[in-house]
Amino acid sequence: MANNDLGEIRRSSIILTAAPGAVVDFRAEGSPISAVITGLDDWDASFPPVGLGHQQVVYEERLQKKLKVKGFRLPPVLSPDRRKGPNNFPPALLAARFPSWLQCPQCDRLAPAAKWGGEPGRPWRRCPHCSRKGQTVYAIPVRFVMACENGHLDEFPWHMWVRHRDEECKGEHGFLKLTAEGPGLAGLVLSCPKCGASKTLDGIFSAKTWESRNFQCAKKRPWLGDVDPQSCPHTPRAMQRGASNMFYPCVETALSIPPWSDNLPENLGVFWGTLVAIPDLNDKIKMIKMCASQGLGDILQYMGLTPEELAEQIEKREKQLVDTDCDDLRDSEYRQFTSSTDTKSRDDPNFEMREENVPLSLSSYFSHIVRLVRLREVRALKGFTRIFPPGMDGANIAPISKEPKQWLPAVEVKGEGIFMSFNLETLRRWETRSEVMQRAEEIQKEYARQWKEKNRTDDPVDRIVTPRFLLVHTFAHALMRQLTLECGYSSTALRERLYVDEDDMSGLVIYTATSDADGTLGGLQRQGKDTKIESTVPKSIQSIEWCSSDPLCISGLMCGNESLCAAACHSCVLAPETSCEEFNHFLDRGMLTGWTEYPDGGYFSALTVASNG
Repeated sequence: MANNDLGEIRRSSIILTAAPGAVVDFRAEGSPISAVITGLDDWDASFPPVGLGHQQVVYEERLQKKLKVKGFRLPPVLSPDRRKGPNNFPPALLAARFPSWLQCPQCDRLAPAAKWGGEPGRPWRRCPHCSRKGQTVYAIPVRFVMACENGHLDEFPWHMWVRHRDEECKGEHGFLKLTAEGPGLAGLVLSCPKCGASKTLDGIFSAKTWESRNFQCAKKRPWLGDVDPQSCPHTPRAMQRGASNMFYPCVETALSIPPWSDNLPENLGVFWGTLVAIPDLNDKIKMIKMCASQGLGDILQYMGLTPEELAEQIEKREKQLVDTDCDDLRDSEYRQFTSSTDTKSRDDPNFEMREENVPLSLSSYFSHIVRLVRLREVRALKGFTRIFPPGMDGANIAPISKEPKQWLPAVEVKGEGIFMSFNLETLRRWETRSEVMQRAEEIQKEYARQWKEKNRTDDPVDRIVTPRFLLVHTFAHALMRQLTLECGYSSTALRERLYVDEDDMSGLVIYTATSDADGTLGGLQRQGKDTKIESTVPKSIQSIEWCSSDPLCISGLMCGNESLCAAACHSCVLAPETSCEEFNHFLDRGMLTGWTEYPDGGYFSALTVASNG
C-alpha cells in the first residue's frame, strides 16, 4: 500500500459523513488510522482540471442561485484510464492524520505520530518496543480531541493536563502513559514516566474545567492546513474523536422540478458555463457556431436543435431564473406537487408525477397524495458545524475551502418518492387545541434555552416549534418505518423532505436517498397508489401507538432535553440521521396518537388500535 493509501469512500459519503472537515476512521493494512478529510482546495490540486472545467459536474440552477455559485462538482471518481497520474501515483482525495497523538495498546505509551516507528509511504505507525519479529503492534489514535463551536479542531493538551513536575518534561518531547486503572474517566490515569506526575482524566468533558483554566482556542483548521485568521470567542471543549456531534454537515438540497428538470445543462456539459456567461443573444449564437467543431455540433445534432434555437432556450431559461425567488426552494416545489397536473416521462427525463385519489377513509387527514415516479435531487455541501447542529440562522458554519469558490461539492440522486399534504381544515382545528399547543410549547421553551446558551444572546430565537411541524415531522418518520417493511428498502435508503410553514404549506415527501440501486425499481412510488396507501397510513400510526419503552417514552423520559423531543426513542420513531433533516430533533409521537393525559389529542387518534377497538 504505497503513497499512504487509506482506502476508498463512497461518493455520497463525501457530502455527509466523510465530508471535508469530518474525522473519519480508516483501516490500512490492519492498522486503524484516523484522519480529517481535507478541503476543496485539494480537489483542484489532485483532480484537474480545476473548478467547473472538470467533467464531473452537475447543475441545478435554483440551488445555484440560492448558494451564490455557478455549479457543483461531484466527488471525484477515478476512471479506469486515469489510474496513474504524471508522477506515476493515482490521483486521490487527501486526508490529514488527526489526531496525531497515538497510543500503544500493549504498553499504554502515548506520543505524537512522529515518535513511532514506520515505513515510507505507509500510513500506519508501530510501537518499536512491543513489536517483535513476525508480529507488529500498531499504535492506535487517541480517543480525545479538542473542538469548539466555530468548527476549530486541535489535539488534546496532554502535557498541559498532566502538570509535569520537572521543567525538562514541559518541552513536550517525551512519551506519556495513559493507563486504565478503573471505570470511567476517573479510572484513566495520565502519567509522565520521567518526572512521575500523574492525573486522571476526570472532568475533561466539563465546560467549566476549561473555562476555569482560561483555555484559549488555537483556531486550527487541520482540514484546510492553516489557522483561522478570524478571532474565536469560544472556549474549546474535550470531545471523543468518534462522537456523533463532532461533525454536522450543512447541506442544502433541491428537487429538480419543471422547467428546471430537463437535461439541458447536463447535455451541454463543459459548454454550459461558457454559454450562460455570454449576455448577448447574438454573441451566444456565434459562440455556439464556433464550438460546433469542438464537440458542440454532435450535441446539437443529438438534441435536434439549431444554434439559434439552442441560444433562445438558454436565454429563456436565464430569464426565468432571474424572475424566480430561490430563497425558499420548497415553496415552488410544494406548489408543483399540489398542482394536480400529471407529467409524462417523455416530456421530462428527471421529473414525473402522478396524482392519486385520496381514499375516502383518509380524506379528512390528507388533501393530496402524489406518486413521484421520477425524481432528481441535488444535495450540496456548503460547510459544517461541530457540537451543535446547524441552525436556521446559519451561524458558526465552518468553511470547507480557504477562500469561497464558484462551486460547491454535491451529489445527484435520481429515484422516486411519495408526496402527501395534510387537510388544512382538519389540521387547523387540531393545532389550535390548548393541550396540543401546550405540549409543543414545552419543546419550544427548551429549544429557546439551548439556543440562547449556544449564541450567548437574549435575541429572539431563530425558529418556532409548532404543533404542525411536530406532526408532519413525526408522521414522516412513522411512514418511513412502515414503508421499509412494505417495499423492502433499508432504513437508510429513504429520506424525508418537509414542507411546513404557518400558512398553507403542510406536507412531506418520502423519497429514495441513496445514489445506487435503491430507488430505481419503482417499489416506493407504487406504495403511493390509493389502494396501498389506504392501509399503509393506519399501519404506520398503529405501529407507534405503543412503544416497548412505554410508559417512559410517551412521558418524554427516554429522549432527554438535549434531543428536543417529547415522545421519541429508537424503539418507535427515531430514524437514521442521514434520513432525517433535523438530526432526530423535534419529534413527538403523541402528536399522532395522543398521550396518557390526553389520548384523543393526536391528529390520527381515530386511526389507533385503541380507538378502533
